[in-house]
Amino acid sequence: MKSARRPRSVPAAPPGLVAGLRARLAEAQDALRAIGDGEVDAVMVAGKSGPQVYTLAGAEHAYRLLIESMNEGALTLTLTTDNMILYANHCFARLVRRPLEQVIGASFREFLAVKDRQPLGALLKRAGKGGSKVQLMLQAASGSQIPVLISVRALAKHGSKIVTVGMVVTDMTEARRTEEMLRELSHRLVKAQEAERGRVALELHDHITQLLCAILVRSQALANELPARAGASRAGLKKLREMLGQTVDEVQRIGTNLRPSVLDHLGLVPVLRTTCAEFAERTCVSVTVSCVELTVRLPAEAELAFYRILQEALKNVERHARARHVTVGLTQRRGLVQLVIHDDGVGFDPARHPAGRKGKENFGLLNMRERVAYVGGELRLKSAPGQGSRIEVEIPFRDGTVKSTPARPAARAPRRPGGRDARAPLEPIINKRT
Repeated sequence: MKSARRPRSVPAAPPGLVAGLRARLAEAQDALRAIGDGEVDAVMVAGKSGPQVYTLAGAEHAYRLLIESMNEGALTLTLTTDNMILYANHCFARLVRRPLEQVIGASFREFLAVKDRQPLGALLKRAGKGGSKVQLMLQAASGSQIPVLISVRALAKHGSKIVTVGMVVTDMTEARRTEEMLRELSHRLVKAQEAERGRVALELHDHITQLLCAILVRSQALANELPARAGASRAGLKKLREMLGQTVDEVQRIGTNLRPSVLDHLGLVPVLRTTCAEFAERTCVSVTVSCVELTVRLPAEAELAFYRILQEALKNVERHARARHVTVGLTQRRGLVQLVIHDDGVGFDPARHPAGRKGKENFGLLNMRERVAYVGGELRLKSAPGQGSRIEVEIPFRDGTVKSTPARPAARAPRRPGGRDARAPLEPIINKRT
């Protein structure tokens, strides 16, 4: 039988050696603490070729403390090695809900939502040309997505071949929440405004218009009671009836602008044509209308958004554009209903005057954007000095097909006594400037 081996005893270290190692360990820990606190600007290390001095750039310590204490994420990453994160502060780690050791050394793409990983490359390329900003979605460890604003700028190489960029990541969650609350408030105000407009339009139609019509009928009865020799009085009453007729037309026009009954009863296309016809008749600006016939009604809010945008665009043409011709088109393509309004007026530079022409705040444009955003659409404005303006509005179209009908000119009909047009309101028109 083999005998079991006895374990060999390890000789105890001399007490002086242990004390020396502990002293060196304490000295190293004290040096690391001093380096971490920024108390050391350089370290001298003894080597085979003599003492070597290593600069620690202690003057940057204050900036490191600032970056660590800031409420925004700060990153340094490479452009060559799969956008590897070389540095990240604790704020960014908390933002993506991961430990800092799992963030540093990882690819920044891992923390982006899948749909935003593709635009990252273009963003980093633009960073070398003076920096860039973009809004993206971060993917947290919990699976939630966080909206952020990312600012990127290339960093100095200092002789290194590795291209690095600095990145500041701002959490936009609270800003998005505030924006949604303001947008919801704006939508409620628009709804209240539309309800009040409808009430006033109904009052004008049911009361003011009826009273004016009663006065018109009574004046006609008085004219019939006058003797044949009262020619001057008859002429005066005829003039009065014409003024009353024009007043009735003006009240009806105001009521229609407040809330067109045609929109509720016949739909979007008739009200677009009627509005353009009234604008061309009143301003003598040539208007061409080309609309499709929607076989299914759009939601009421979408129809109202299209109508109000056309109203605002024509008002801007009348006030500012000095245009001679306006083109209005309603089409359907790729599941969208598109309204295009183009004028050949003076135009303007949206970059220099984003608020509106002549530097004045254009709340009408802001209102148009809010209305389109509320129904899930998109508005684009294109304009340049001397090249007119073009407004494109696209709203998603669902559950139906669209059948196109070409535009055709309609002759201007004579006006009957009282000032009202006998023109058919649903025809596209082309009015020549006189």
